[in-house]
Amino acid sequence: MHFFLNIGALLFCTGLAMLLTKRQAVMWLVGIELMLNAANINLVVFSRIYNPENQIFAIFVMVVAVAEACIILALFLMLYKQYKHTNIDQLNELKH
Repeated sequence: MHFFLNIGALLFCTGLAMLLTKRQAVMWLVGIELMLNAANINLVVFSRIYNPENQIFAIFVMVVAVAEACIILALFLMLYKQYKHTNIDQLNELKH
């Protein structure tokens, strides 16, 4: 149990570090996904401890993470199509 909680904490810290240090939008997505997967690991461990039959929360978080990834990837594709890059620092204006 402690092993999986440590793995979850490591994944969360790695995702947070990627979110804070990287400037590419795709790397932000990877960082957010790592943080969501860390939350999933913790949900599965705690649901296994307290109520082994109730792991619906982890499935719900996975569905939300997939929907979030699809929406953000679509936004990144539109961003790349318009500006030919996904660097956050170079996006300083909004256009129609």
